[in-house]
This record gives sequence, C-alpha cells and structure tokens, in this order.
Amino acid sequence: MPSQVTNYQCPSCMGPLRYDGASGKLQCDYCGSSFTTAEIEKIYQEKLEQAEQAAVDAAAAEAEQTGEHDGEEWDNSSTVWDAERDGMKIYNCPSCGAQMICDQTTAATSCPYCGNPSVVPGQFHGMLKPDYILPFKLSKEEAVESLRKYYRGKSLLPKKFSASNHLEEIKGVYVPFWLFDGKVSADISYKATRVLSARQGNEMVTTTEYYDVRRAGTVRFTRIPADGSRKMPDDLMDSIEPFDYSELKPFSTVYMPGFLADIYDVDDRESFERAQTRSANTTLSVFDSSVSGYSTLTPTRRDVKVQREKTAYALLPVWMLSTKWNGKNLIFAMNGQTGKFIGDLPVSMGRYFAYLAGIAVPLAAVLAILLKMM
Repeated sequence: MPSQVTNYQCPSCMGPLRYDGASGKLQCDYCGSSFTTAEIEKIYQEKLEQAEQAAVDAAAAEAEQTGEHDGEEWDNSSTVWDAERDGMKIYNCPSCGAQMICDQTTAATSCPYCGNPSVVPGQFHGMLKPDYILPFKLSKEEAVESLRKYYRGKSLLPKKFSASNHLEEIKGVYVPFWLFDGKVSADISYKATRVLSARQGNEMVTTTEYYDVRRAGTVRFTRIPADGSRKMPDDLMDSIEPFDYSELKPFSTVYMPGFLADIYDVDDRESFERAQTRSANTTLSVFDSSVSGYSTLTPTRRDVKVQREKTAYALLPVWMLSTKWNGKNLIFAMNGQTGKFIGDLPVSMGRYFAYLAGIAVPLAAVLAILLKMM
C-alpha cells in the first residue's frame, strides 16, 4: 500500500513551493508569493494531523474488509510486485496521484510525472528524525557557476565534456551526517636529538645531544562530522568541509521542498569509528607540532584514548553531480552552504600527450645545446 507523502503547496495558488536559501523563505514560482518557514509549518501541521487520522481510518477500513474474506485463499503472488522485498517503497504523489518508487532511504524527492517536490514525513519518526537541519544557502545557479569555474583553466579537460549538458544535471541533496562531541586524552613520549655545529680552530666540531620528550593532555572536539549515507563517498564528503554549524536549525521538513534527501543507513556506532580515527590523528598532529627546536623527533610511545560525549543527527546541504564519461563514473560535490567544490575531472589523452610533447621538444633543444658546450 502506498505511503503518505507531502507536497508543500502555495496557499495562494496551490503551486509547488521550494525553499530559497538566499531569502530563507519558501517561494512559489507560479504566483511569486513567499512564506516564512513558521507560516508553512503551522499550515502543514494541521494537514499532517488530518492525514494521520485519514491513514488510521483507512487502515481500519482495510482491516474490516480483510475480515470479510477470512477462510478464502487468494493467490496473487505471480501478479503483484513486492516492492518492500526488493528494498523499495511506493508513494502516491498528492498532486497528480502517480505512484513514485523510491529506495528505503529516500526522504525527499520530486514526482517524475508532474515534477512537484515531495517530502515523506513518515521517514523522520523516532530514531530517524534528525536533531538539526542546515538549510541550503546557495542556489542551483550558483552551484552550476561554481562547476563552470571548476572547469576553467583545466587544459587537459576534453572539449566535449565541458560542452555537453552535464552542468544541468546537478542536484541538491540533504545528506545525513552524525555530529560527535568528545575529547581525546593523549600521553606521548619521544626520542629527540639536537645537532650543534661549531668551529674550533681549523675544524668544524659537530655535537649531538639526546633528549627524552613527553607531551600529555586533553583535546576537546565539537561536532566532528561523519556522513551516514552509504551512497556518498566518504572522502568526497570529508573534502567539502567545513560547515558553519552556528546556522543549524531545529529539524523541520519545510526546508526540504525542491531538494532531495536521504535518511541514514550507517548508524552512529559505525560512523563514530571514522570520527574516532580523525580526532585521534588530529590530536597526534597537534601534539607533534607542539615539540620544536630539535633536529629529529621520533615517537616511542603513544597512548591515545577517545571518549565520545554527545551525538547529534543532522541533514547537511550538498550539491551533487554524478555522471559517466567514457564508461567511468565521475562524481562532483559542492558544499551547499559555503560553496567549496571538489571532484575528479576526465583527462583528454590527446591533450595530455600534446602537453608532454610541448615540454619534451624545448627540453631536448636545451640538452643539445649543453652537449655542444661540453
């Protein structure tokens, strides 16, 4: 049975609403109206309560109807596709009534038939409800322009790639992240040397001094991020940091119309392993950099303990582009708040070899001149 889906529609003309990061309001592109998040939350809280009651009534009616067929056997296994078995869910679009088939982690999408943004509030119940959401601040147009800038100056980029319509395929996604607070206690011992050279008469005398060095202390961390989505490459998500967490908002689905969203499929315990490694490595780097004035420094003992104190679940804004080029998957990501951009670009082998030839010819000429002078 299809699950409940919400379309955020304009109260003035019933057109689809989208969240606009620049204004911080929900905009209607049909009539030009705009509404604060508080206004839309109030309207849709009432609608949600009505929908929940309707779902209860429908379940009761279905149970009553099922009871009328007790003792009868129905065999429809060959004609009904079991979406749940295949890890998919079926939703009805409230605008056009079409069925949308999504995977189990989809929380916000758009109807492939009418294009209206759709949010699945039922995905955010209980442990799946985020504590915070960081609204998109940069628009799709700004994301596309950032990708164009990323192309510029890349002399080895194939012309056909930059000339194609990849720019228009970029999508805004709320990615699930775990944010960890904690502290790292470390006790590190080093062997260090200091090499001194001084002239004594006609000779240069070198003296090596040996030291035992120790550093111990505690480093506190706040909101270490680790993405909770298996779809997103961890290295890509790490690369678009940092986010400004001072702009986090208490979670509400009103920030989601016009964007895609997933719920987490990597829990906090598994994600903490990444955060633990990152915080421990950062602590070691901080301690190592605090030791100066020595010629060599070699750690001999490292006792590092990471203590997790607090965990928050948040949806963070990311502009994503996933495309194929000559059979290779290429993924780009941009921080939807700060604009930091990262991704792998294809290389034109023709341009690459032309570049090498351009270096080799002048180098060969220089070598020939030097050989004549010898």
